[in-house]
Amino acid sequence: MKLQRTMESKRMEEPYFTFGIIADIQYADMDNRFNYLKTSMRYYRNSLTQLKAAVEEWAMESIKPAFILQLGDIIDGINTKDKSSKTALERVLVEMDKLPIQFHHVWGNHEFYNFSREYLNGSKLNSQARGDRIDRGGGTSENGEFNDESFYAYHFSPCPKFRFLLIDGYDLSPIGREKTSPKYDIALNLLKEKNPNEDLNSPTGLEEVQFVLFNGGISPSQLDWMERVLTSSDEKEENVFVVSHLPVHPDAADPMCLVWNYPEVLSVLQSHPCVVGYLAGHNHEGRYCMDPYGIHHLTFSGVIETPPESRAFGTMYVYEDKMVLKGRGLVEDRTLYYRDPKNKAERH
Repeated sequence: MKLQRTMESKRMEEPYFTFGIIADIQYADMDNRFNYLKTSMRYYRNSLTQLKAAVEEWAMESIKPAFILQLGDIIDGINTKDKSSKTALERVLVEMDKLPIQFHHVWGNHEFYNFSREYLNGSKLNSQARGDRIDRGGGTSENGEFNDESFYAYHFSPCPKFRFLLIDGYDLSPIGREKTSPKYDIALNLLKEKNPNEDLNSPTGLEEVQFVLFNGGISPSQLDWMERVLTSSDEKEENVFVVSHLPVHPDAADPMCLVWNYPEVLSVLQSHPCVVGYLAGHNHEGRYCMDPYGIHHLTFSGVIETPPESRAFGTMYVYEDKMVLKGRGLVEDRTLYYRDPKNKAERH
C-alpha cells in the first residue's frame, strides 16, 4: 500500500511536458568585442560552445523536452561584414540538428540584419509548419507564395489545455520589411516621428525610449489575429504562453528594449485570462516580473554575453498549476504559479 502511494505521488509530481529555452546566441566566427553601447563583452565564438553545451544537457535529461524555443538572434549581424551569414547560420543549425527534438524559432533584429524576410520564410528558421494548420497567421499567401505584408506568427498545442503563441515583433519595422513594402513606410515614418536623432538606434533625449531602429512594432492586423487566438483559448480554458523576441513589460526589460507599441500588446494580453506567461529575449541581462494580472514575464539572458565559465539556457517543467524553470548559469531557477482560475474572470 505504501509503495502504491509512493508511485501515485511520483506520477502526480511528473510534469505534463517540458521544453527548453535559449535566447540571443548571436554566433559569429569573430573575436570577442564590446556591444553597441560598449557596456558588456560579446563572446562570439564561444556562443557556439554554449549552444553545444545546451544541446548536450537537453539530450541527457531524464524527461526529454517536447520542443525547444529559440528566442531569436540566432547569429549576429556582424556576419554581414565578411558575407558569412549563411555559413554562420549553417554552423548553428548543424549543432541544433544533433538534438532529435523540434526547435520553434523566433525572428529577432539580427535575423533581419543578416537576411531578408523572404529568405527567412524559405529557410530552416521558418518553423510555422510546426504550428496548428488552422489560422496560423502569416508567412504565405493562399496559393503558397511568399507574401511580404504577412507577419511571421503561429500557435501550437503540445498538450491538451496548453498553447504557445509565437508573435512577430518586427511586423512593423524598417529592418524587418523591404523598402517596397507599405509596412516599411509606415514603420519608418512612425520611428522618425518618435525619434528625431540622426542615429535611429540612439534613444538619447527620447520620452519613449523604445522607439529605436533595433526594435519594432505589432501591426493592427497581428493584434486582431492575437485577439482571435486568445479568445478561442479563453473559451477552451487553455493556459497560453506568448513568445516573442521583444519584451512587452517595462519591469521585465530595459525600456529601451521593448516593443514599440507595448501598451497595446499588454492590453491585449491582460484582457485574456488564458495568458499565463510571456517569454522573450533581446535584453541580454535577463529580467523577470509578474504583472498585476498574474502574467509572468520572463526575459532570458543572452548567450552572446555569457562568459565562457557560465551558461545561459533553461528547461521549463509544466504542471497543472505552475511552471518550474530549471535554469543554468545566468538563468535563475523559478517556480511560477498560474493565476487562480477562480479569479481569472477578473481580467475581463
